Amino acid sequence: MAGQRKSQRIEPSFEDEDDYDDDDLRIDEDDRVTRTAGRRAKPAKRKSKSSARRKPSSRRGPRGGGLLGAVRFLTYWSIVLGIWGGMAVGALVLYYGAQMPSAKSWSIPVRPPNVKIVARDGSPIANRGTTGGEALSLEQMSPYIPQAVIAIEDRRFYSHFGIDPLGLARAMVTNVVSGRMVQGGSTLTQQLAKNLFLSPERTLERKVQEVLLAFWLEHKYSKDEILAMYLNRVFFGSNAYGVEAASRRYFNKSARDVNLGEAAMLAGLLKAPSRLSPARDPEAAEERAQVVLGAMREAGFVTDREITTAMSQAPTRAKSYWSGAEHYAADLVMDQVPKLVGDITEDLVVDTTIDLDLEKKADEAITAVIQTEGEKLNASQAALVSIDGTGAIRALVGGKDYATSQFDRASKAKRQPGSAFKPFVYAAALEAGRSPLSVRNDAPVKIGKWTPENYDQKYRGQVTLSSALTNSLNTIAAQLVMEVGPDQVIKLAHRLGIESEMQANASIALGTSEVSLVELTSAYAPFMNGGYKATPHIIRRISTVEGKVLYENTYDNPPRVLEPEIVAMMNGMLMRVITEGTGRNAKLPGWQAAGKSGTTQSFRDALFVGYTSNLTTGVWFGNDDGKSMKKVTGGGLPAKTWSRFMTAAHEGLSPSPLFGTTGGDLPVVQPAPAEDEPDTLAEMVARALGTSTRGAGIESPAPTPETIDSNALPVPPAEVGQTPPVKRRSTLLDVLIGG
Repeated sequence: MAGQRKSQRIEPSFEDEDDYDDDDLRIDEDDRVTRTAGRRAKPAKRKSKSSARRKPSSRRGPRGGGLLGAVRFLTYWSIVLGIWGGMAVGALVLYYGAQMPSAKSWSIPVRPPNVKIVARDGSPIANRGTTGGEALSLEQMSPYIPQAVIAIEDRRFYSHFGIDPLGLARAMVTNVVSGRMVQGGSTLTQQLAKNLFLSPERTLERKVQEVLLAFWLEHKYSKDEILAMYLNRVFFGSNAYGVEAASRRYFNKSARDVNLGEAAMLAGLLKAPSRLSPARDPEAAEERAQVVLGAMREAGFVTDREITTAMSQAPTRAKSYWSGAEHYAADLVMDQVPKLVGDITEDLVVDTTIDLDLEKKADEAITAVIQTEGEKLNASQAALVSIDGTGAIRALVGGKDYATSQFDRASKAKRQPGSAFKPFVYAAALEAGRSPLSVRNDAPVKIGKWTPENYDQKYRGQVTLSSALTNSLNTIAAQLVMEVGPDQVIKLAHRLGIESEMQANASIALGTSEVSLVELTSAYAPFMNGGYKATPHIIRRISTVEGKVLYENTYDNPPRVLEPEIVAMMNGMLMRVITEGTGRNAKLPGWQAAGKSGTTQSFRDALFVGYTSNLTTGVWFGNDDGKSMKKVTGGGLPAKTWSRFMTAAHEGLSPSPLFGTTGGDLPVVQPAPAEDEPDTLAEMVARALGTSTRGAGIESPAPTPETIDSNALPVPPAEVGQTPPVKRRSTLLDVLIGG
């Protein structure tokens, strides 16, 4: 049994598993290596298969041999490194992606609201808001614009999936070869993602998030929608966001109407909007546009003939800022919109009262006069506002050039109106019972310590109120203020439309309280419209783009502020200012016109405010720093500008008379005597002398010290100089003709 067990014993094997051949060859006892003190050497010709396998020939190269082995080696390690690199990128994407909100909460940020401002005929004036232009669909904008942008920015836009590997690789090679950052490699989708959601900082985190957002945009929106969002939000320089704002900024036209060359220029701005802006460097903008045209030809969007035509067009010369007087009106609109509808949270359309044709004519009138006479007379600025009988502002020019100064001198600047304020003094006197034929003594006047003098420092003796206003006599205006009281004059001025605070003193007669040109002009309008208040307004309606009306003005039912007979008498007197007085330069051929000039101390300000039956217009000339002009009066440059503008504004219109006039200086509406008291010769004489006490609108006796309420007058009554004897009139004819 022992011998049998011995014969069946299986010797253990100490060889490595790798030494077995595929046929499971066993090793017998003769092949076993025995560890003894004197190890027996194996025959030289006998080697185990495993030893041969472990000791390859030293003359062989890498496994596979030669060049093929090297390729295999590089391929192997490239795959290994690629796998590890992919894992690393994946880890970064997961890490930075985890820092972002859930994709379910992602949404396109609302585009900053735009306010589209249109004229009374619906034509656009301007766009205001952060973007400066309304959003257009691809179908609405010129087809050259998306073509130009795709050609120069992302030629494979319609074929990639949010990122462009080929474009990215090309950009990397270009940057490595040039040794600096030349190309970015971002697609339009990535740029949109960055503009919508991310900060401009260049970090790895932002780039990873940009890619993720680009994938999301591509998944959620169509290519056309992505391109439209991009073109309506991207920055084009000069504070213009979106193609509509940029087109109006640089070409003064809608993006619907840009041509090939203009579209190429817009697309070229995307590389460096501020540096390449045509308002800053038109030559650089033009050179970049040529590059874009070449890219469009390579992409097959345009032909050589079309490019030749585009290149033959004159380069765009954009002003350094928005130009055109209509932008003064647009600024005034934007000042008022929040007050009418609150915070602007959606796109709005504002219908205004502005007539763009009149706006252009007003701008041209101011420019022409300043260019021809402004420098020699040291008059550097001017403003104009024109309103109709309802108070609707038809034209507003706040300065000689909006591109160089955006300050609105028509609505924001407050200056002394000078003698242009006198019509309110005379209207208050008429309401108190005086008439245009009332007589006052033009002589030196002393009111407290104030001694007003006439412009020519001459005195005419006995004059009617009509003549006094025609020649703008300061002494008569001062006397009238003291007769009716400064507070009554101020009340009437406020009632007619002056909103600024005024000082109730005697010097109010000469317009020493500051007012704006808009409010002064609107306060003249009741003389034009028959005595109704004309609240100045520029906004007719505010609505959403869907047509929902948020505001509509209610100035269609104004209150009466002057009685018809007062209006008629004022119109008769103010007509004489133009026909024979200080406003002769404002004559309007074929039309009845009335108005008043005004000049402040040391010729700092000169104004003329006048009206026809259609428009009331005010004009101001002066300097922003308050420096004196060279003897420029309201009857000079302002009256000339008024006449130039009003002549152009009334072209093609049929003349119509002013309210209550026949064309002369006397009103149609005459105060009628009482039915029970016939008009006697004595009464006719008294009326001619201005001393009658009968009839509405006829002067009552001048107040005496006993009848004056001292509490109503903040200064002592006027002390008029020595009155010359009145010439005795011996006949009725002498009385009637004033001889």
